[in-house]
Amino acid sequence: MTLPALPEPQLEFAFEIRAGIAPHLRIGRSADEELSFTPVTGGTVAGPLLNGEVLSGGGDWAVERSGTSQLEARYLLRADDGAVIDILNRGYYRATPEVMARVEAGENVSETEYYFRTAPVFQTDAPAHRWLAEHQFIGLARDEDGQVCIRIFVVR
Repeated sequence: MTLPALPEPQLEFAFEIRAGIAPHLRIGRSADEELSFTPVTGGTVAGPLLNGEVLSGGGDWAVERSGTSQLEARYLLRADDGAVIDILNRGYYRATPEVMARVEAGENVSETEYYFRTAPVFQTDAPAHRWLAEHQFIGLARDEDGQVCIRIFVVR
């Protein structure tokens, strides 16, 4: 049986989240993993499909195993019209020791030099932003100027 050809997914740039973060808190370590939490302190949302702010509170839980961090961040956005949007953003972060040293030294390193990808899910009951809760998204992230910056693309 031959399956019909599927359309190639198309990505459309929606907006960029620039989230301020506080120093991470080490929660614990076992023989092969480390758990940490990074608080979100606020920030901005800007782009062709959404503008607003990142609210202070929430944060990112990370489990590092064998040089790859599995991430789960949860925080709130407030759109320019006042609507509050919940974001749950899961992903992975991995870099060579050389790139990691550059990032930790505060250098702005392009997201093409390391793997920092997310899959955000949004919730809101605001009619103007309901589309966020009805689409799949992909995030390309990087550390820049003390913030985590995530370019969000909607999958069409």
